[in-house]
Amino acid sequence: MTMAAAIDARTADAPARSTAGRIVRTDLLFDLVAAEPIWRRFEAAQPIATAYQRVDLLTPWQREVGACDDAEPCIAVARDGEHRPLVLLPLARRRQHGIRTLSFMGGKHTTFNMPLWDRDFVAEAADLDALVSGLRAHDAADVLALTQQPRHWQGLSNPMAMLPHQDSVNACPVLALTPETPPISNSFRKRLRAKERKLQALPGYRYHLAVSETDIGRLLDWFFRVKPLRMKEQKLPNVFADHGVEQFVRAACMTQLAGGNRVIDIHALECDEEVIALFAGVADGHRFSMMFNTYTMSEQSRHSPGLILMRNIIDHYATRDYRALDLGIGSDDYKRMFCRDDEPIFDSYIALSARGRLAAAAMSSLAHAKHLVKQNQRLLRLAQGLRAALHRGDGRP
Repeated sequence: MTMAAAIDARTADAPARSTAGRIVRTDLLFDLVAAEPIWRRFEAAQPIATAYQRVDLLTPWQREVGACDDAEPCIAVARDGEHRPLVLLPLARRRQHGIRTLSFMGGKHTTFNMPLWDRDFVAEAADLDALVSGLRAHDAADVLALTQQPRHWQGLSNPMAMLPHQDSVNACPVLALTPETPPISNSFRKRLRAKERKLQALPGYRYHLAVSETDIGRLLDWFFRVKPLRMKEQKLPNVFADHGVEQFVRAACMTQLAGGNRVIDIHALECDEEVIALFAGVADGHRFSMMFNTYTMSEQSRHSPGLILMRNIIDHYATRDYRALDLGIGSDDYKRMFCRDDEPIFDSYIALSARGRLAAAAMSSLAHAKHLVKQNQRLLRLAQGLRAALHRGDGRP
């Protein structure tokens, strides 16, 4: 029996059953001003959610980046029979080639995407047929394209995995932080200490988490000068040059949360003469997730400042009883030095209309093909060579 049939059968057997705790209505809000109070009340109730779906992160993204990319906000709020919100999906709607697509807000700047879930609703087995049916009923989109969703969060299974899904294109290296197991081996620590001695000889050498607006602004000024040089060196396109990205990053880094922390934490190694390395990401009391980083172009780069800064960051969150740390999508060598496992993540492409069926199938097939390329080293090298050739010929600096 399908989930929808099972729900229909239970309803027929018990018509007087309360609808509290089950989705009976889904609202769509296309105005962030109208959605913000609901979103903040949901956050205050401590839902199951990632730090990437905070209203204080996605509002500046929509204002500075989403609007430039012709994405309009579409916040879906699923409610029970007592009008309590059970699920909030921060989505953005785009129209391309006549197809209306709903996807998570944040674009390429969020590592993980997930709705905000009422904890009791998750514990009692979420009713996702009703959620999808509610979205279809609005006829506001043709395809639901939900990518980079974690299978588990804070020890709970993500209910979205009950929907049709497939493995995401890329994996995300993750480090579990447990009191029983040292996050970094003694031998690796010893090697890093040996490298750090060269840096410790520099006047004013220090590691710190930026707190003041002055420090945050100064570090971001440095980052936006150096990161393009690093990306050019690696023959990669500078995603931070896209319209609105710098403004989005600056706004999020400056915004304070209720507890006094910033929406994006900035960790840095510095000396009196220069910034040596910078790593920034989101933290929620359970996990730190890397968003962006770079390191100096000076001779100090020979002493592995990125690895040294990463060690400091791991120690910072481990002493605060965090349970996990990830370094973002991709399997770069430095990530594997710290992260022993991969976070299972998945995508879902669901048709919401008749015209969306072909588009959803095409999106799913394309993502699956990319996943296969990533798993085949020969094909991956070929794709990387093609990307480098296209980059050289596209006129970018």
